[in-house]
Amino acid sequence: MTPAATANAPRTVVLSPHFDDAALSLAGLIAGLPGPVDIVTVYGGAPAAGASVSWWDSNCGFSSPEEAHRARLAEDAAACALLGARQVVLDHPDGPYAAPGAEPDLLDGYLAGLEPGTEILVPLGSNQPDHEAVRRRALNVLTDLGAPPPTVYADLPYTGHLPEWGLPEASEALARSARCGLAYQDLLRGYRTTVRDALTLDDRQWAAKRAAVLCYGSQLAPVSADHGPFLARRGPLACELTWTIAPLL
Repeated sequence: MTPAATANAPRTVVLSPHFDDAALSLAGLIAGLPGPVDIVTVYGGAPAAGASVSWWDSNCGFSSPEEAHRARLAEDAAACALLGARQVVLDHPDGPYAAPGAEPDLLDGYLAGLEPGTEILVPLGSNQPDHEAVRRRALNVLTDLGAPPPTVYADLPYTGHLPEWGLPEASEALARSARCGLAYQDLLRGYRTTVRDALTLDDRQWAAKRAAVLCYGSQLAPVSADHGPFLARRGPLACELTWTIAPLL
């Protein structure tokens, strides 16, 4: 249960492509939700036996895929505990260990089994194929189920490199940006978007988010190599953005 949980508030399910994505993108928002929260890591499965360590896991300092998976599961459990969320892990291997063209099809049964009224948050899918696959699959499954569309969240730090990030015009800028906005532009081909949450974290919220993100210590150096000082107080993680969506007629 989150600190602000109330008995009648709906459960929220956050689809996190990888073990750190929910915390990086939404830790501030998650901490303030009124009901119970599940953080569902879609690509959380163990690599196949005999797989070679991926370039990413090697850069994180791991000697084997098994070592990386055990460590990342433990990191995620610690972060979920700090956020007051339940850890849920689906059995898809991370992208480098998956079969070519593999789809996150375990989402189908998982989403079909959720109680009506569950709030679902899905990643926008900026600049990362696994993220985009989760968004596309979730939208298709929920449409087939006749369920309401989910809320879409801006995945960080990817989207946060937008110069207008954290400003009221961020959505409009994403609709134009060739660097950060391709996933948003793809979403706009099928849906109208309306900003639901535009959260700029205060010092208390930032401290709590930073603590959750630091649980994923194995990932921080490689992420920094790709994204610069992303943990800076006024960096991309300090603002969080979500949209409600409605299908175009």
